[in-house]
Amino acid sequence: MNIYKKVVVPLDGSPLAEVALPYAEEVAGKMGSEIVLLTVLSSEEPEEYQNHQKYSSEMVDTTRRQVEKYLEDTGDKATKVGSATRVGNPAEGILDYVDKGQMCLIVMATHGRSGVGRWAVGSIADKVVRATIRQPLLLIRAKGTHPDVRAKRILKKALIPLDGSPESEAVIPYLSEVAQSLHMELTLLRVITKNNGNFAGADAYLQGWCRKFKEKGITTGYEVRVGSPAEQIIDLADELASDMVAMSTRGQTAVNLWSLGSVAQKVLLGGNTPLLLIKA
Repeated sequence: MNIYKKVVVPLDGSPLAEVALPYAEEVAGKMGSEIVLLTVLSSEEPEEYQNHQKYSSEMVDTTRRQVEKYLEDTGDKATKVGSATRVGNPAEGILDYVDKGQMCLIVMATHGRSGVGRWAVGSIADKVVRATIRQPLLLIRAKGTHPDVRAKRILKKALIPLDGSPESEAVIPYLSEVAQSLHMELTLLRVITKNNGNFAGADAYLQGWCRKFKEKGITTGYEVRVGSPAEQIIDLADELASDMVAMSTRGQTAVNLWSLGSVAQKVLLGGNTPLLLIKA
């Protein structure tokens, strides 16, 4: 069953937000998902609404044309592309839309902060990341990305960090479905510390998951590394030129936030690769 029946792309009229579109188009086109371009208006003033309608219509037409190139590969006749509008606070509008609907994949852009070795997620994306929602979220690093250049395949390789816990493995069903549909090549990573250098156990653990992925027809390899988990994840993603890092983050029931955890947060802030986050 397709987990991603709907792919939601928040847009604000800027080229920065539009860098998420090629990723959404590829996922939706290959998986037969509906695409919804979501805009949150600051007011219901006639002029703002009219400008939004014009922009939204143009973006829907452009996105529909881009998705069509994937339909030739899948044999599907059409993928629905539509728009939705909310009024008010941007982050609250996004969360209101995605939390009340069916399971969906949120694909949104974030921007880099020059001079600092971290992601500046931005107030809107940051609130969506940290909100208590059950929807998977794919964050696209906008720096150096151009929305007008759409390669037919931009999601070819993914890196999955696993630490042996059920929480880290929560990402697997979500990525497996994407990997099968997009014919992605996966690399599993287990990072062990110098004080816990159980290479044999890490090898056996990752080999077991490789077998399970290969049974589904997914090309999968693995690596075991020693050091800081976040640093090793970022370094390996860069070395492999991964198109995505996919990892889970644990929920925190006492506070109305995602508890990203030190590893996921460091990868979010310091990485150079699109990041798929799944709430465990």
